[in-house]
Amino acid sequence: MAIQSKKPRSAGAAKRSEPTTPARRKTADDYYEAAERWAEELRTLRRLLLESGLAESLKWGSPCYSHNGKNVVGVGAFKSYFGLWFFQGALLSDDAGVLINAQQGKTKAQRQWRMHSARDIRPATVRGYVKAAIANVDSGREVRAERNKPLELPEELATALRQTKGATAAFRKLTTGKQREYATYIAEAKRENTRLTRAAKAIPMILSGGGLNDRYR
Repeated sequence: MAIQSKKPRSAGAAKRSEPTTPARRKTADDYYEAAERWAEELRTLRRLLLESGLAESLKWGSPCYSHNGKNVVGVGAFKSYFGLWFFQGALLSDDAGVLINAQQGKTKAQRQWRMHSARDIRPATVRGYVKAAIANVDSGREVRAERNKPLELPEELATALRQTKGATAAFRKLTTGKQREYATYIAEAKRENTRLTRAAKAIPMILSGGGLNDRYR
């Protein structure tokens, strides 16, 4: 398997606000209770998603909603917007024209619905999109990841592996899927400081032989 190192992006490139909630969260309740910005709007989205029968958990530091063990939609809040992340949003018809691909050329399946005020929350549309997403799960429809694509490590992770004794060997022992989870988690952060922080937090888990999302499996 080929592993390539990606050059770090500059701190000023493609800036995106970091979540407004504290980094230390263990449950979805923690997330919603700690929300300072968009608190009421987030609670509205939560109510709509729970009413749909989805199972709620906390993944990657944010609320995630699943059906029969498959991730369906996530909730996120940033300084300039809040919204929904449909894991298989590319399969939705998007009749309302609200979904975007925030990482063109990188993201095949996921689509975002960004909202900037309570007026942007359309309960009927949210319910309709969630219902369609659940139907896709039940029918087995999904956009599959390219498994043979060479793994590209963000420079922050590659450096942390080189600088930590035994880390590179431990990383190579992980399955390709687990390696991709770490690489994606770190690379998707827009700010260099966030990528460095995530890489540092990943090293102990890599050394222990665990995957980023093992506790959710």
